[in-house]
Amino acid sequence: MMSTAAAGNGSKVDGAAILAAQGLLPADDYALTPSPKRFDDGGSYRLEVSGVERLSTLEALLDESEKHNVFINRIVAFGGGSTLLSTGELRDVATLSAENGIELIAVPGPRTGWDLGRQALSTEGQAGGRRVRGLDNVRYLLDDYLRMFAAGIRGVLVWDEGVLDILNKARDAGHIPADVKFKISVYAGHANPASIRILQDLGADSVNPVGDLTRPMLAAIRGNVDIPLDVWAETFESFGGMNRLWEAGAIAQVAAPVYFKIEPGESEAVMYNGWIEPEYHERLVRHKVRHAAIINELVATTTPDVTVSPQPAPSPVLAN
Repeated sequence: MMSTAAAGNGSKVDGAAILAAQGLLPADDYALTPSPKRFDDGGSYRLEVSGVERLSTLEALLDESEKHNVFINRIVAFGGGSTLLSTGELRDVATLSAENGIELIAVPGPRTGWDLGRQALSTEGQAGGRRVRGLDNVRYLLDDYLRMFAAGIRGVLVWDEGVLDILNKARDAGHIPADVKFKISVYAGHANPASIRILQDLGADSVNPVGDLTRPMLAAIRGNVDIPLDVWAETFESFGGMNRLWEAGAIAQVAAPVYFKIEPGESEAVMYNGWIEPEYHERLVRHKVRHAAIINELVATTTPDVTVSPQPAPSPVLAN
């Protein structure tokens, strides 16, 4: 069987030609082309820690960061859902993050797994993704985003392309703050340049592709996408337990700008359980900060040309 098909003009066309015609590479980038792209401050990578579930977790992170002389550029907060915190608690985390120049990405409460739907939690249903079920849940989700914006939060997690489109249009229309940023979750399940380019076109500000992509795969994505990529340096055991600490510098060389995600632990289900005692999260976040410092050490050893973003000056506290 021939691998090519006849085009309308009688010429032959194959998959590589179709990809090239649409501005995509014909294969993953095995040449590992260095990325010329950087964050605005010149950094090739930044450090991201998730599981900041409440103010005390953030306070522990800041304390441990000072001990190890490492700056955590971005935190993902309220994995158990921002609905479980009062507006005052949300505002306190937003204020302390801004005072320390930390980017805050907040996770809303309403989402698949927390609503009545159970398909996504079944063995075979997991393959269907975690999109938002029905317009009622879209509305609940939007109201939770609006509640976070009112508390001064300006970065949010998004995992549904339709909701991303709604939020981006609302941002353009002035219905939500113009400086809000959208981080696409790994649960959106994207893993190639074509799909991540669509997310960029829909208004995503950074994307977490699936966690087991090779450097040639990441390099190919970077060749077609400008927004930062959120790449796991350490992954939950439930997600495969991958450790890419020694590879971090080489990843940044081809995929910059990159946020390195530091998420060691048993599982997301455990870390984001809203009933876990505060002390658990405080201990775990200190563990993550220590690993962040190790990333900086290893990158400096293996790839001294790769630089982490400098610690920014504290941002002014956002108006409510």
